Amino acid sequence: MNQSSGRRPKLVLYPTRTMTPTPGTSEDDFQIYASYRGSSASGFFGTLKVVRKTDGKLLFPFDGADSIGPFPSKAAAVAAALDRGDELVKADLARPEL
Repeated sequence: MNQSSGRRPKLVLYPTRTMTPTPGTSEDDFQIYASYRGSSASGFFGTLKVVRKTDGKLLFPFDGADSIGPFPSKAAAVAAALDRGDELVKADLARPEL
């Protein structure tokens, strides 16, 4: 489920359309967007967005979510963000947030 690209992701969250909460049935029903921010002086922090594609629900970030990092390299920050995204997908498959 590790998905990352160099381009800025286009998120469609259906702000004007009411969607019926629909749980995902497989890892393909989720999109993970992982990147990083920061510098070598302050450390690199992972950034993450996890979207359930069946209903457009943004699962991460949420209010109160802790930061991912700091890490000594960009690659480590992105890898940690992807790992956190995979954990969130597995957790939502086990117990969907509706």
